[in-house]
Amino acid sequence: MKQQWGVRVYIDLFSGPGRARIRNTQRIVETSPLIALRVPDPFNKYIFCDENPECMAALRQRVMREWPAVDASYLVGNCNDIVPKITAEIPRASKTKTALSFCFIDPFGIGALRFDTIRTLSRFRMDFLILLALAMDANRFQTLYAREADPTLDLFLGDRDWRNAWKMARSRKVDFRRFLAQQFADRMAAIRYLPTGLEKMKEIRSSEKNLPLYHLAFFSKHPRGYDFWNQVLKYGTDQLPLFE
Repeated sequence: MKQQWGVRVYIDLFSGPGRARIRNTQRIVETSPLIALRVPDPFNKYIFCDENPECMAALRQRVMREWPAVDASYLVGNCNDIVPKITAEIPRASKTKTALSFCFIDPFGIGALRFDTIRTLSRFRMDFLILLALAMDANRFQTLYAREADPTLDLFLGDRDWRNAWKMARSRKVDFRRFLAQQFADRMAAIRYLPTGLEKMKEIRSSEKNLPLYHLAFFSKHPRGYDFWNQVLKYGTDQLPLFE
């Protein structure tokens, strides 16, 4: 897209410190912010967000040491609570300068993300790659999240309509994980993203027991975005070596 857009923006809502140690090992790996900075054709603008000030300070230090000239913003706070600050950092498009944003969202659980946040960001020309913790979180706590008084899925999906839909789906013995994936995709379609489903989401499994962990879901308003995503689906692996 470097030849097609005047400004390309990378947004990371749960950026962390940029490096992480693999559990039960001494291996250190780079995480999404530094990976995004190392792409062959870098973005013009980076927006990093994390609610842990220590993580953000570590990330800022690492970025400034290796990429001192990069245009980056570092926002501390819960991404759902500081959406105005995030949108204020996104360059505005004009007739002479187009802007395309790519937003990566990888929360630890579905309770960390509100659909209203995505809805607000979608007002910009923006593609999303979202980690949906449907197996390691939602499926595990299905009974808790389905309670009338629990707001977790109401916030995650942006409304309470899913509850009636789940009653019907459950009577047909639909898998809760598959149900939530389609509900989320339907809500993305409602804000003008192209329709998609679980079959176009990338399932990530543990290498230890080959158990499903989560899905990576891509959303774009233009078919070209899915051309790239289909290449990911074609050549990617289903397993993630978490415990090497």
